[in-house]
Amino acid sequence: MNMFKPSVIVLALSTALLGCQQDTGPQKDKVTIEKNPYPSTYKPHSTSSTLITNATVLTGTGERIDDADVYIVDGKISQVGKDLAVSADTTVNAAGKWVTPGIIDNHSHLGAYPNPGVESHQDGNEMIHPNTAQVWVEHSVWPQDPGFNRAREGGITSLQILPGSANLFGGRAVTLKNVPSETMQGMKFPEAPYGLKMACGENPKRVYGGQGVAPKTRMGNMAGYREAWIEATEYKRAWEQYDKEYAAGMNPDAPHRDIKLDTLRGVLDGEILIHNHCYKAEEMAMMIDLSKEFGYHAGTFHHGIEAYKIADLLGENGNCAALWPDWWGFKMEAYDMSLENVAIVDAAKNSCAVIHSDSDTTIQRLNHEAAKVMYSANEVGFDIKEEHAIKWITYNAAKSLGIEDLTGSIASGKQADVVIWDQSPFSVYSKAEKVFIDGAKVYDRNDSKYQAVSDFMLGQR
Repeated sequence: MNMFKPSVIVLALSTALLGCQQDTGPQKDKVTIEKNPYPSTYKPHSTSSTLITNATVLTGTGERIDDADVYIVDGKISQVGKDLAVSADTTVNAAGKWVTPGIIDNHSHLGAYPNPGVESHQDGNEMIHPNTAQVWVEHSVWPQDPGFNRAREGGITSLQILPGSANLFGGRAVTLKNVPSETMQGMKFPEAPYGLKMACGENPKRVYGGQGVAPKTRMGNMAGYREAWIEATEYKRAWEQYDKEYAAGMNPDAPHRDIKLDTLRGVLDGEILIHNHCYKAEEMAMMIDLSKEFGYHAGTFHHGIEAYKIADLLGENGNCAALWPDWWGFKMEAYDMSLENVAIVDAAKNSCAVIHSDSDTTIQRLNHEAAKVMYSANEVGFDIKEEHAIKWITYNAAKSLGIEDLTGSIASGKQADVVIWDQSPFSVYSKAEKVFIDGAKVYDRNDSKYQAVSDFMLGQR
């Protein structure tokens, strides 16, 4: 026991000396981290009023209102209901047509992988290390990607752009308003939180294991996540200690800045939402346990082919699951599929089922993707109506992105992101006829003035 006494004394002396050496001079300038160095410059364009009349309205929150009106003022939804006694600058008679909230795709790579694609514009996957949390996909977004225009013609009003899935931590995602713009900042959704792309399973172990670099196995994946979160936890503590000492009038040195750890710390602080490419049920369950070990929320699981196996667990933990209706079987971890996957997840208590695209073409028909699920599920005994299924591509998608208080449903005070369809959006023949974002018409199938043109597409349409 005595062998430890000198060390204790030395430690005490060292502590005392450090105390004597405390910088008591005037405080240096406080070091703070700018969390939004590339802020949105997007501004809503509409300051007028629009009245859409006589439509079948699906609110996005489970309600269907026949022969209804939607009143839009200054970019916001003012009223929804029958026979509204209001006047407007513009009135659209939508008799025989359907109105829904703008469609939201929470999994897109447009801009980072443009459509049509050329090799020099493939900027979505930083495959140089298992952890590239330092990259921000917004720095790869090409706003003139013609795919944004095609998506808008399919009723897409907001979308999240994610980096690719080669890495355990792929980098930051960004949410955009689908408006024509010269810059990424001109599309950036104000107030939308950032996302962090993570990836489970085969992708990271294949990309790096094949190079003889960890991870080579799923246990290697988990070890990589845990090491990163341990480092992020220490980084968060160091900055909090700095802030505490500075506030107490001391003169501490700021911790070394690390933009990779800035992103992970943002998750631990609850400011950045996780979006996790994860197919298999047991891996999604593992990722929920991982989030509990380090005290953050596991967020949304994307491509969850086996989500139906753990629907209750996802609901209990408040996880959204972003799913395809019928795309599966393209690799081993994507084989154990059910065509009722979305419906089973949706049926669980506190569920948040989302239909996503992960495709530059499927994004143009997300309404039909939702229709596929409704058909498959109802064929085997579910009873899913249009007013419920629309949630999968509107309100629930907004919830997964942390913007459900702003958009994703037709309700008073919400941003007027609205689509007028020529018939039920669940018909295979349906087309988006008019698209509004913040009350401004950004697409009209019958008016070329509202059909954006790209240099890449000249002579092709």
